[in-house]
Order: sequence, then structure tokens, then C-alpha cells
Amino acid sequence: MDYGVIKKPPLSPPGYIFPIVWSILYILMGISYFLYRNKYDNLETIKVYYAQLIVNLLWSIFFFVFKWRLFTILWTILLLGLVIYLLYLFYKEYKPSFYLNIPYLIWLIFATYLTIGVYILN
Repeated sequence: MDYGVIKKPPLSPPGYIFPIVWSILYILMGISYFLYRNKYDNLETIKVYYAQLIVNLLWSIFFFVFKWRLFTILWTILLLGLVIYLLYLFYKEYKPSFYLNIPYLIWLIFATYLTIGVYILN
């Protein structure tokens, strides 16, 4: 990974912050999904949940392995759209799952800023 050598925009956290934040976010996402599945089984919500997980996973590969910086901006926007839609579905069906994913949405907005900043600066 080239995070240590690329030019980063203002407010970029040190590299060690990312695994901490993502661990917390994945725990919250997992709890929210577990709670949701204990009460509901809407196939659309389940598909959106797994779709955003896959898009999220592929982001790191596109950004760090292939270094497709411009593409990852678009990919991040796709991820944001999926998460916003997931939050909408959670809000309609089970609000605790909605609230548990608010930090994820906030972090993704920040990640979008970082992704755009890295592209512009590099």
C-alpha cells in the first residue's frame, strides 16, 4: 500500500487510524445486520447490504493495488449511494439498524473527500 508516500489532503488521518475505524464500523455494521435479520428478512435489504459490502471490499483493491484513483472516486460515490439506500431501507423497517450505520455514512463521506483529495494532489 502506498498511503505513506502519496500526497494527502488536509485532515488526512495517520495510517494507523484506518484499521481502528474500519474495525469499529464493521462491528457496528455486523450488529445492525444481525439485529435486522432477527426481525426481518426483506430480500431487497439483504441484497443491498451484501452489495455494499462487496463494493466496499473492492474499493481497496482498486485504490491501493491498481491505483485507479479517478475510478475510485466514482466507486466511492457508488458505495455512498448503496449505503444511503441501505440506510433508507433500514429506516423504514428497523430504526436501530439505521442508527448503527450513521457512523459508516459519515466515514464514507469523509473517505470520499480523501479519495478526491488524493486524486487531485497526485
